[in-house]
Amino acid sequence: MRHFAWQWLAASSLLLATFSASAETRPQYGGTLRIAVRESLASLDPGDQLQPDSFARRNLLALIFETLVTVDDRGRIHSALATEWQAAPGDQRWQFKIRRGVKFHDGSELTPEIAASVLRMANPSWKVFSEEDFVIVERDHADSDVPAELALTRNSVVKKNGGGKLSGTGPFHVEDWQAGKHLTLGAEENHWRGRAFVDAVDVEMGKNFHEQILGLESGKTDLVEVAPEQSHRAAIEGIRISSSQPMELIALVFAKEAQTPDEKMRRLALARSIERGSMRSALLQGAGQPAACLLPNWISGYGFTFSTDADLKQARQVLQQVHGAPNWTLGYDANDSLGRVLVERIALNAKDAGLVLQPTATSIADARLVRIPLAKADPWIALENVAAALGTILPKANGDSVEDLYSVEQTLLKGGQVIPLFHLPAEWALSPSLQDWRSGADGSWRLDEVWMGKEKP
Repeated sequence: MRHFAWQWLAASSLLLATFSASAETRPQYGGTLRIAVRESLASLDPGDQLQPDSFARRNLLALIFETLVTVDDRGRIHSALATEWQAAPGDQRWQFKIRRGVKFHDGSELTPEIAASVLRMANPSWKVFSEEDFVIVERDHADSDVPAELALTRNSVVKKNGGGKLSGTGPFHVEDWQAGKHLTLGAEENHWRGRAFVDAVDVEMGKNFHEQILGLESGKTDLVEVAPEQSHRAAIEGIRISSSQPMELIALVFAKEAQTPDEKMRRLALARSIERGSMRSALLQGAGQPAACLLPNWISGYGFTFSTDADLKQARQVLQQVHGAPNWTLGYDANDSLGRVLVERIALNAKDAGLVLQPTATSIADARLVRIPLAKADPWIALENVAAALGTILPKANGDSVEDLYSVEQTLLKGGQVIPLFHLPAEWALSPSLQDWRSGADGSWRLDEVWMGKEKP
């Protein structure tokens, strides 16, 4: 009898434990998700071109505003504010059917007229108008990338009310906004995809990496940024780390294209002298991938064909063919500690080849170390984004094949204005209480799906 009682007690305990574990892993409504970021956003307007692009800005604005369509990690288009779309023969005219019943946070209804007006303002070279339930986009040339372009943050549908107040259709609405300092978002009860699990999202801005990680360790924040070169150590210390695919290009960018053959040769010698492999090991702590191309291999498929190996002998031979070697100033962001050490190491590599580079934190320099967050996993959109960051226009392609993409990228590189260095991932650190976290390969968040659980001791 005692034996039977013991078996019953054990079975009951097992069922209770199973039920308890299930309850702990079941999504729960409520709570506040606390976030810290480096950026100090001066505006929440997705169309504000004066605001620098960043993963944090894209993700925060995506909580408030939405686009007609979205793009997944494989470049596939998915419905959002538009339920269906199609192109007329020739890919010059596109139509997007606007989802019915969607409301802005101010209670007004989303209409094709409003969406068309917003997109017309964001794309002055497009002809955009509405017809019944549709938004029509017409281009003066064949453009198969119109849907992917409409998924960019700058093409978010925003309603501007009196006094410049912005209203979106996203899963969260603005409750408190202190420009550059603090943002509080509340869950939208009647969002067309359903209510988010968390009640609110609280964002502290202008926090450096050190301040962010201290906030996470002290339990004051749940989601913070991590410098790629620090992510490995953080993981060893038991911190949950989430990484995207390499989505940020670090490169040297000259103020303008090389004007003479000798200038091109000098820049070629500089590119050949840079020891990307040792820099990745010592300075980046193994993070990211050395790069001699603009697009990472996972997006283009041909990145592996570009050699990233340093060749000091060849660099010296190239310099022997030119007359003189000017002193270049090499700029970096004074607030970017990684940028400073990378520039200093590049200057040492260049010196071994016979070039003189002077690192400087001033705003004016012959060349600068820049960070370019790639726009999307779509290769053409990403390459156009890089071209824009370089201050140039994407060269015209003969088609949209991989070979055409490769040719366009080669054209951008041949000008000698940019020397790619690394492709880095976006890295995030998570608190133990943040549940069901998912992020895209492109660094996008899925915050309307997360929920806050109890932190285990």
